[in-house]
Amino acid sequence: MDNGIVDVPSRYPVPETLARLEEILKDKGITVFALIDHSGEAEKAGLKMRPTQLLVFGSPKSGTPLMVAAPRLAIDLPLKALAWQDEKGQVWLSYNAPEYLQQRHGFPEALVKNIAGIAGLVEQAVE
Repeated sequence: MDNGIVDVPSRYPVPETLARLEEILKDKGITVFALIDHSGEAEKAGLKMRPTQLLVFGSPKSGTPLMVAAPRLAIDLPLKALAWQDEKGQVWLSYNAPEYLQQRHGFPEALVKNIAGIAGLVEQAVE
């Protein structure tokens, strides 16, 4: 973990990594709010960038109590997972550690469980 970011290696290309995560989220009834294709948008602007895509997702039932307890947490919620390819071709799936978000925003430790499931979801997506 570097500055609160957890990086998990994926054996799948960036789009497939996020497609796998999106399918898992939908199967669990977790809302997918957006898919942002940073590298695709860069290409449209005539710029080059290694494959990089961001998935924004969450559950109002889980996230709302956190934002009630710490309103500025809304800058980090909904949750996000970033699939990106490094200079060696390795794909990573990265996310903010729930413990980091708790420390950053100071919401009660008992509420970490509301977002702690992200680790398992990411691990399942890269299996």
